[in-house]
Amino acid sequence: MKTFKVAMLGLCAALLCPAVAPAQDFPNKSIRLIVPFPAGGPNDIIARLVGKRMGEILKQTIVIENRGGQGGVVGTDVVAKAAPDGYTIAISSAGALAISPSMEKVAYETLKDLQPITLVAKVPEMLVVATSVPAKDMKELIALAKSQPGKLNFASSGNGSLPHLAGELFKLQAKIDIVHVPYRGAAPAVNDLLGQQVQMVFLDLPVLLPQVQAGKLRPIAIGAQARVPSAPNVPTTAEVGLPNLQTENWYGMVAPANTPPAIVAILNKAAVEAIKDPEVSSKLAAQGATLIGDSPESFRAYIASETKKWADVIKDAGVPVAK
Repeated sequence: MKTFKVAMLGLCAALLCPAVAPAQDFPNKSIRLIVPFPAGGPNDIIARLVGKRMGEILKQTIVIENRGGQGGVVGTDVVAKAAPDGYTIAISSAGALAISPSMEKVAYETLKDLQPITLVAKVPEMLVVATSVPAKDMKELIALAKSQPGKLNFASSGNGSLPHLAGELFKLQAKIDIVHVPYRGAAPAVNDLLGQQVQMVFLDLPVLLPQVQAGKLRPIAIGAQARVPSAPNVPTTAEVGLPNLQTENWYGMVAPANTPPAIVAILNKAAVEAIKDPEVSSKLAAQGATLIGDSPESFRAYIASETKKWADVIKDAGVPVAK
């Protein structure tokens, strides 16, 4: 009888605390880390550096799987539909998590179908102009645009991309009329900027830095809260009089919704430790990234605020959406 009671108590405890049991030996096999972009880009570099160190901390292999498509939406949706057991996670981007749901119909709701783990890193957008543009700073650029409404244009890596919306936010904040020219990715946009076929662009700092350092593009401002070590002479947008023109790409780790809290806590602890690792942080800083590593709750709030921010820009700028 005593044995029966003990067994029943154990069964009740398991039923009341279903998240405890699977977390006790988590992880006991390799973890799939989805990168929703092709290999070689900022998202991929960040994921590989953080994932490798996480694997060492967790004593399990982190398998990187690149699942590009639809600006990060395809790979992010893979995670949204995966089993909520912690063995399929992603490091996704601002575009897929906070912008695309306002621009087009996607198969997931970010904060309903995904569980935030941690904000990994922020990468500021840099505003640069072609060397043929007769403006040396933000004041001169705004004055030039106001003197020629509808004549200057700005490139982007595609409709609805962060660089596109950064340009739209610039138009709203500076009260200027410049024309958007979308490209199929950052590389062709930069090529045409170098060829003087477009006048300006907002892009991730690491993408533009080599051309800026070579004197082939002129930096105007960085959309971050503080100047960055890799471009110390470039002022922030706040410093040049546009404090609300903060434009940063960011990358965060997510799991499927309903992943047990205990497993989320294990993943968060390992991810934050990996992010703070000196070797990882130094390599990511060299990429122009600012490392974060916060709590799941803080990251959830950040996603919500970024979603509202860019939804407002899309609405106020009259950006066409595909719904």
